[in-house]
Amino acid sequence: MIRKILRKLRPVNPVNVAIQNGAKIGKHFNMLRGVIIDPDHAWHITIGDNVTLAPNVHILAHDASTKHELGYTRLAKVSIGNKVFIGAGSIVLPGVTIGDRVIIGAGSVVSSDVPSNSVFGGVPARHICSYDAYIEKRRAEMENSPIFGAEYTAENNIPSHLKASMNKDMEKGVGYVV
Repeated sequence: MIRKILRKLRPVNPVNVAIQNGAKIGKHFNMLRGVIIDPDHAWHITIGDNVTLAPNVHILAHDASTKHELGYTRLAKVSIGNKVFIGAGSIVLPGVTIGDRVIIGAGSVVSSDVPSNSVFGGVPARHICSYDAYIEKRRAEMENSPIFGAEYTAENNIPSHLKASMNKDMEKGVGYVV
């Protein structure tokens, strides 16, 4: 009982919990709020270097849909390569391998393997374009878009006058922040 109370008082680092549960996580890993790395089967999950999981991403290594009828839960490994971004609210299902240099669009359900150097999105996730084509498109877009420094981030407590300025600068499109 005392341990439960202490756990609630001490903030728990979800990355450390995933690693303690057996997940293999590379360098420069960035996991935002609400991410779930299958806590009951984390040792089936490998995540490479320079990976970002946006808010509310779920990485699952088990499928309990068979438990009632078969008495067993289906398990499969999940492997996520290097330089991967998985967008907010996406779900990576058991048995999926995601290659290197991959972007998964927000809200996607990744139910099959994703090759390296690609952008996938949707339900189920499908190929959209190459990684390089996506980056070049965004690089060209930046040439005609406002660029904002670190002082424009919530992390640095952006003041209201900069928020207003930022919104005004982006009236006709998008902007980019460091």
